[in-house]
Amino acid sequence: MTHKDMTDAGRTDAQRTSVLITGGNKGLGLETARRLGELGWKVFLGSRDEGRGRAAAGKLAAGGADVVPVPLDVTSEESVAGAVRLVREHTDRLDVLVNNAGAPGHAVNPADATAEELHAVYDTNVYGPVRVTHAFLPLLQAADNPRVVMVSSGGGSFAVVTDPGQAVSKMHELAYSSSKAALNMITVRYAQALPHIKFNALTPGEVANRKFTATDMNHHTGQLTVTEGSDPIVKLATLGPDGPTGTFIDRLGPVSW
Repeated sequence: MTHKDMTDAGRTDAQRTSVLITGGNKGLGLETARRLGELGWKVFLGSRDEGRGRAAAGKLAAGGADVVPVPLDVTSEESVAGAVRLVREHTDRLDVLVNNAGAPGHAVNPADATAEELHAVYDTNVYGPVRVTHAFLPLLQAADNPRVVMVSSGGGSFAVVTDPGQAVSKMHELAYSSSKAALNMITVRYAQALPHIKFNALTPGEVANRKFTATDMNHHTGQLTVTEGSDPIVKLATLGPDGPTGTFIDRLGPVSW
């Protein structure tokens, strides 16, 4: 964590580090918002459901966080444009974007999977981060040390999926794992093309220990808490100017693509 991050609590609104988190009303997104809010950051809490977003933001604000609820459906160009307008009412730059919103799909066996099944998942997991990143690029480019954090999955790693010891190798589906593999490639391509912005991806699990985080997406069957799962998100969000770009990590370190 940089000195700048640790001293944000005493800064004016114009100086405070700002972050937008998609899917921020629950799970990993909400925990990330809570932790970054505790650092004194200004948190823009994106939520597809406006009511749930307001409720989550209210809880964080009651704990002392500087938080603004942002209605944000990453599958809607109109919603994303509205989110940009709202954020611009509060700041002329965005230091960090956390693309966290995700869709699990229905675990349809490849023999039965249709393009429609993949499309719905890709709309959130692949096109969503591209919509949001593209829309917020001008605000990110106005920051001194902009960072984009992509919440991916070990299921998007060819190394993990082809390891017979990993549970995901036996989960026969197409949509979710392939969407996260696409998101990983998108992360690398952004990093290569925009070297002044740090683009990094993470999985909220522990690949080496074959563990994943308990969230709504897996019906809370994971072995890690949302706090543990959010560790790599917070790490990548708080990177200093000399931090890496184009990497894929979990809370223990680098993960193979």
